[in-house]
Amino acid sequence: MRVLVVVLLAVNALFFVWSRGWLDAVTGLPAGGQREPQRLAAQAHPERIQPLAASAVAALSQRSCLELGPLEGDAALAAAQAALRAAGAEAQPHSSELPGVWAVATIKLADPDFRARKEATYKQLKLAFEPLEGLPAEQPAFVLSRHASQAEAQAATAALERRGLKGLRILMLKAPQTRHSLVIAQADGLLAARLKASRDAALAAGFKACGAGPAASAASR
Repeated sequence: MRVLVVVLLAVNALFFVWSRGWLDAVTGLPAGGQREPQRLAAQAHPERIQPLAASAVAALSQRSCLELGPLEGDAALAAAQAALRAAGAEAQPHSSELPGVWAVATIKLADPDFRARKEATYKQLKLAFEPLEGLPAEQPAFVLSRHASQAEAQAATAALERRGLKGLRILMLKAPQTRHSLVIAQADGLLAARLKASRDAALAAGFKACGAGPAASAASR
């Protein structure tokens, strides 16, 4: 009889300890079970959970390819990427190299008589020429040809000098440039609307439907 009493007391004491949750970590069986209050307490802001409207569900199902650009230079690309990340979006960059423009030009022709003699010489040799524009510090001068690289301009200068022409120089009219664009191949309707409403200066050009080229091929994958 004494053994039975001792066993009952031990069982009651063990149940008491377990019911207080003191053995949850040991047994893996929480004393409170999986009742609803615990599940509600585990939710991070249940009051913020709202069902999506039918229009939002429809917008999420829409998919389109969006492109931002052209963005001139690396700084513009980095600013646009940072603005997109702040808006919760990512885009695939595409880049292309634009060649510069080098001109074979005359030296400065400040003397009107000297300039007139140069014109007469070029007309006699049937060489096309035009006034230099865009570089005020180098004017007045004539441009005899334009080239996509400095090497091509140097070759053209050497060919003209072999014909007896002097006083030529090479001027860079436009520096080579890297042009970028950003492509979101599968943008849903909500994202498209959010980007359209953005007031960020880096996104001022606005996303447009993807055209031909890399953007279109990315969207088709």
